[in-house]
Amino acid sequence: MSVTIKDIAKQAGVSYSTVSKALRDSPLVKKPTKTKIMKIAEELGYQPNVAARSLVQKKSFTVGVVWPSVERVAPSILITQINDLLEAHSYTTLLSINKIESAISTFNRFQVDAILVFGENENDLTNSKIQSTVPILYYGVQEDLRFPTIDVNRRLAIKLATKYLQDIGHKQIAFIGDLSNFDPLQKDKLIGFLEAMNVEHASDLPDMIIPTNGLEVHDGYLAAKNLLTKQSSITAIISGSYDLTRGILRATTELSLKIPEDLSIISYDNIPQSENLEIQLTTVGVPITRIAQRISETLLTIIEGETVQHSIILEPELNTLDSCAPLSNNHESS
Repeated sequence: MSVTIKDIAKQAGVSYSTVSKALRDSPLVKKPTKTKIMKIAEELGYQPNVAARSLVQKKSFTVGVVWPSVERVAPSILITQINDLLEAHSYTTLLSINKIESAISTFNRFQVDAILVFGENENDLTNSKIQSTVPILYYGVQEDLRFPTIDVNRRLAIKLATKYLQDIGHKQIAFIGDLSNFDPLQKDKLIGFLEAMNVEHASDLPDMIIPTNGLEVHDGYLAAKNLLTKQSSITAIISGSYDLTRGILRATTELSLKIPEDLSIISYDNIPQSENLEIQLTTVGVPITRIAQRISETLLTIIEGETVQHSIILEPELNTLDSCAPLSNNHESS
């Protein structure tokens, strides 16, 4: 026999309505009462009737996520945190790695409450064939005014990193990033570097802009190995992603370069996993917890039918730790 809300209410000595509110994490129920109810529900093995709740509230309590990659560390951490935050509000996330048009069509058939699209291409949502009766929130560079967008200021992030290195004496600074498909997320980082270095084109710094063939660890390793065996004058590197940085660190270890004595490094992606590396990395970007919080809050606001800001740009932070040193404590550039 399944446990009902009435069973929980009887054991807790509270009303049916109070239990219902507590299970929905309503602020109208005091914390001690809510804690007591949740504990009793767990002890009794209560399983909410999602179908019944959906009929009453006219919600499916699901959010569809259109996901570009399950391989890289930073995006995976972000979606995990978003899932945890939504789960705290009784929402389930459904993940699709299909093409955007197909994924949105499927989520509409499933009647999810909202769709979160992780974009990596500036034409992701400009396709006129994309139709949705479900509200869409886009995470990426805003190119289509039909949908509200959350993005981070990548250009400013790389400018902050470059300016910091310049302020502590570095001039021979290299940027390692994926420029192969020139997607807007990576393009913004390069533009930030060019602006900080006071040049207009990548061709103006042929020996200091090092393209990779992707954003994986091995891509960073190959790029850094090639750079550091040919360019002994480079005193600092700005990496376009956490995974690239892991590859760069592997290359410096093989070449017996000490960080930061021989080479300063700043990594894009402000994520907790940076703390697990052998050196405490100086990082730049919007803290991933702040991105997850803003995305989750905005999704919940959209689901409630409330108006949200159409373009939300999150500002980056520079977190200076052990992977950078002033040039005077480093080798002098030639």
